[in-house]
Amino acid sequence: MFDILHSRCEDSLEIIFTNCLRILENQTWGRVLEELGAKIEPESLPQLLQSIKSVALPSYLTDLARLEWALYQISKSSSTIPTQAELTINPSLVLLPLSHKNLFELINGDAPESDVETAEDVNGLLWKYPSIDEIRYREADDDDLLALKLVLEEIPVEQAASEGGVSVASIEAVLHHGVSQGILLAPPSKIKRRGETAAFATNEFQGFQSADIFTLQYHITQACDLHCKHCYDRRQVTTLSRQQARGVIDDFHEFCQKMRVKGQVTFTGGNPLLYPHFEEIYRLASESGFGLAILGNPSPLYELERLLRIEKPLFFQISLEGLERHNDEIRGEGHFQRSLEFLDTLQQMDIYAMVMLTLTNDNLNQVLALGELLRDRADLFTFNRLSAVGEGANLLMADPAEFRHFLMEYQEATTRNPVLALKDNLFNIIRDEQDLELVGGCTGYGCGAAFNFFSLLADGEVHACRKFPSPIGNILENSLTEIYHSARAEKYRNGSSACKECRLNPVCRGCLAVVHSYGLDISKDKDPFCFYSDPTHNS
Repeated sequence: MFDILHSRCEDSLEIIFTNCLRILENQTWGRVLEELGAKIEPESLPQLLQSIKSVALPSYLTDLARLEWALYQISKSSSTIPTQAELTINPSLVLLPLSHKNLFELINGDAPESDVETAEDVNGLLWKYPSIDEIRYREADDDDLLALKLVLEEIPVEQAASEGGVSVASIEAVLHHGVSQGILLAPPSKIKRRGETAAFATNEFQGFQSADIFTLQYHITQACDLHCKHCYDRRQVTTLSRQQARGVIDDFHEFCQKMRVKGQVTFTGGNPLLYPHFEEIYRLASESGFGLAILGNPSPLYELERLLRIEKPLFFQISLEGLERHNDEIRGEGHFQRSLEFLDTLQQMDIYAMVMLTLTNDNLNQVLALGELLRDRADLFTFNRLSAVGEGANLLMADPAEFRHFLMEYQEATTRNPVLALKDNLFNIIRDEQDLELVGGCTGYGCGAAFNFFSLLADGEVHACRKFPSPIGNILENSLTEIYHSARAEKYRNGSSACKECRLNPVCRGCLAVVHSYGLDISKDKDPFCFYSDPTHNS
């Protein structure tokens, strides 16, 4: 598996061993070749260098020549990486035992010769990264070697964790890292769009056909310390017990294994930190190897510190609804200032801070001003359009006639304010008109409802999207795997037939929650805010 590949050599020694030539310089290089005499095969040079007696050569030169020959061989190897049915080692990978360290830095020109040191147990890794055909190389670390051992010897994750006295999550993290580096090749994700239209076949949309990460948005409690005027759901429900919540994490782990994806649990509510067993469930999710995130409210410092002792979340998102006066009318007196102070705390604790705004007719003209206030306080700021369900039905949605102009202003402002993010799918209409690179939209894949995320409610109901009633099952009755493959989930994945032939379908599909808010059919009607004029789009 790790033997250096052999292929026909069509290049000269000087082309292959450029660093050896640079270090020896032309005169000494010539003397070396003269002593070696007859025509030298490139693959023989590293070994032959050890026989040189008349010239004093650096002790590391043989290792350097071995590295350069390996790099050459990889550059000439096939770029085709076969589709894998199981986790496997990249067939282009070379694991090369060395007797010196810092040789790769020498090749890169990042270190002088004096930094090259004799060392034991040094291994060089050289491989061709899949999909982008890029050759990478570096010294192997312990995690690299462990990942290779696990796959080569087919050691089960649970066995490795038990023998090493570590969590299953830590072993899975080693394997995930190997995959992300391209050292290991994972079987393709089973989260794929079905029934793709012609748009999916173009190179422009290749990256939007399959998702490698699946998010479980877990509304772990209805309990909340706020009472916002646009709250989607203030029902009193029976919250899952501690044991049932643990079962959710186990079931999601099984789902991710079956669907061949990395899992992320985004805890929300209500306020997720008010769930009585939150720290235990957060820890279990961490030990299960999931990425963790929180959608919540400004919280006390001590609660953040407890979470950090378990695992730093990928991000902590809070909500603001505009400038101070308007925000506090929606979320309660003093909320705005508490939120700014909390964002400062997140920054001090090096937690990625996100702010979400629910866009209404009343705060449309406050979004960019709020973005400026958040420029140095948050890492990311974006918005969702109001879904007129629950108490949100008492507010006015933005005027579709003004929405295009708003998107254009916001899009232009992103060039000046790096905190502004593009989340609404309809930004892609503007970007398409301006010949800008298209973005992934709401979930990275246009509308991701029941595609690359689920919303699990506090009582066990599973919805395609939390912003509107979209029930597709119940975790107390069926597994997430069964729910994902259900006809009800497929209905939301398919979206509206009105968008089916649209060229931007892979990165858009509108917003189903907005379609529902207008009393329209999410299976047949397009987003009423859509202003796309492409001739292939159904009006």
